[in-house]
Amino acid sequence: MINQSTTAIVLRTVEFSETSLIVTLLTKDLGRISALAKGARRLKGPFEGSLDLLSVCAITLIGKPGDTLDLLTESKLRRRFRGAQRSLDRLHAGYYIAEMLRLLVDDDDPHGELFDMTLSAMGMIDGDGPVAETLLAFDAQCLRLLGHSPATDRCTVCGKDVERSRRRASFSLVGGGVVCETCRPAQSHLMTVSWDALGALRELARDPGGDGDGAANPATQSGEHGISEGTLSVNPSPEDPAPLPSAAFPIGRLFPSLTPAIYRDLRGLLNHTLEALIGKTPRMQAFLPSKLDSH
Repeated sequence: MINQSTTAIVLRTVEFSETSLIVTLLTKDLGRISALAKGARRLKGPFEGSLDLLSVCAITLIGKPGDTLDLLTESKLRRRFRGAQRSLDRLHAGYYIAEMLRLLVDDDDPHGELFDMTLSAMGMIDGDGPVAETLLAFDAQCLRLLGHSPATDRCTVCGKDVERSRRRASFSLVGGGVVCETCRPAQSHLMTVSWDALGALRELARDPGGDGDGAANPATQSGEHGISEGTLSVNPSPEDPAPLPSAAFPIGRLFPSLTPAIYRDLRGLLNHTLEALIGKTPRMQAFLPSKLDSH
C-alpha cells in the first residue's frame, strides 16, 4: 500500500453505505481513479464538505493492489464549482464536462495536459466565459489530447488531400475524418459538414501553446472570478480557503469566429463524433447550448 498525494477534480460520487461514498476523481498525476471515502456522508465527516461535484481538491489516498478500491484518507477543498449560482446553462455545462471525462478517460491513465485543460474550461464556465465556445473547445481538445482528433484536410481512407468539389465535405464517423470523392461511395456512416465548420474545428483542436502572438479572444478576459484566458482564480476566499494555481492551458486562445450556422454544424459534428467514439449518446448532450452565447 502506498500513500499518494495529488490534486483532483470530483467527477462523481455514489453512496456506498450509510456513512461512505465511492468517489470518481480526475487527477493530474494518476489519471482517473475511483476511491472509497469512509465517513464522507457524516455531517461532521473527515472531508469537510470537499467532495461536491466538480470541486477541486488536494487529496491523499492509499493505493490498493488489484481491483480493490483505493482508500481516500484526506481531501482539502481548493475550489468549489459555482456555475449553478450563475445560470442553468453553466450548471449543465459543468455536468457535461464531468460526464465526458468519465466516459473518455481510462482508469489509471494520467493526462496532465488534459487535467490543465479541464481546469481552464471550468474557469471559463464558472465565471464569465462563453459557455458554447468553451464546450466546443473542451470537446475538440479532449479528442486531440486522447489521440482521437478528426482528420480535416486529408482523406481518412487514402490519405490524399480532400478537394472542395462539393459544397459540403463528407465526414466518416467510423473513420474519424473527411473522405475524398473517390473513397466516399464505399464508406458507411457518413455525414456532411461545411468547410467553414472544419476550419473552425482545426482552430479549436490546435495546441494553444504553439501560438506565437498569444492573443486571446476579448470574451475570455477577466470576469467575476478572476478568470483570464480560461484559468481559475488564484485568490483564496473564506469559502475557497486554499489558493488554486492557475491552469497552464490558455483555452481562451482557441476560440474562432463563429456564425450561428457554423456553430450548429460544428456542434453536430462533435456530438456525432463523440457518440461514435464512446458507443452511446451522453446523457448531458441534450442540455448543450443550442446557440452561441450573447456577448
